[in-house]
Amino acid sequence: MKDKFLFPAPLAPRRHSCPQEGSFTVYLAADGFLDDLLTELGASVLEVRERLVLASGAPQKAAWAQNIWKNPRFLPIASIGEAARALSSIQRNWHLHSIDWHRRAALIQQKLPHVSARPMTFGDAAPSAPLGSWTLWDQNLLLASPDCTSPFPDGMVAFHENRTDPPSRAYLKLWETFTLIGKHPVPGELCLDLGSAPGGWTWVAASLGAHIFSIDKAPLAPNVEAMPNVSHCIGSGFALDPRHVGQVDWFLSDMICYPDRLHEAVTRWIELGNCKNFVCTIKLQAETDHEAVARFAAIPGSRVVHLSCNKHELTWIRCAEDV
Repeated sequence: MKDKFLFPAPLAPRRHSCPQEGSFTVYLAADGFLDDLLTELGASVLEVRERLVLASGAPQKAAWAQNIWKNPRFLPIASIGEAARALSSIQRNWHLHSIDWHRRAALIQQKLPHVSARPMTFGDAAPSAPLGSWTLWDQNLLLASPDCTSPFPDGMVAFHENRTDPPSRAYLKLWETFTLIGKHPVPGELCLDLGSAPGGWTWVAASLGAHIFSIDKAPLAPNVEAMPNVSHCIGSGFALDPRHVGQVDWFLSDMICYPDRLHEAVTRWIELGNCKNFVCTIKLQAETDHEAVARFAAIPGSRVVHLSCNKHELTWIRCAEDV
């Protein structure tokens, strides 16, 4: 794919060639996945500076964007103080994504109100106050957007981690997902966790009080399998027939499999109407299968995102209220 796609080279700063406000969007690529984002955005790409991509038109869905600056504008400034006043006149909270002129940018940020970036405690709601993003595009030119898709700096969510109970760090994917969508399994609900071993996702859902039916060819970690609301079965998650399970509240899958096989499975569960909410990891191979990702994104009521702790994988989410 890369050989067939002409990626724009970073342009020299040219103030007079800047696109007009409302005519473009800024995308911050997930770290290490700039090429995947450029492929997603295609011919709309105008310019690339490190992980920042300027693209023409209104914001579009971009799974490989860690954050999207929805209303960017260029602001000419003559001094550090003028830059801080220009940003403060728009709103209070700003996060600097520095790409050049780092010292000058840092001095501007120091004049702005402090925005806490402390790790979250799981269960706390995502920040509700708007958080803008900005950078120095040129020595005397700000690129800033008061409205971004993520309320977290650069779209990265950090937690006070539990380093004792979960058997792997995969639990952080569910913590972030539940924080972003503002809902999670609750007591009285039934969750399926397919390909669950060693049990990081099962541990999260069970800790929230839901009942978990876990299935994998390998056993769970002993402390997870011993949880009273966990039932584990040795077998393949793909062998589970939704017609024999009945209604479930959450379909969870972090199992390693080809995207097409996972898509076939979730499509069957959706068609039979047997599940309300889905959270699945789309595991990708050495080369990203963009067509497979697009098929997940096309499922009504769903979204595909790159979580803070995702590697070469994406998370597909579908909630009942979004359908």
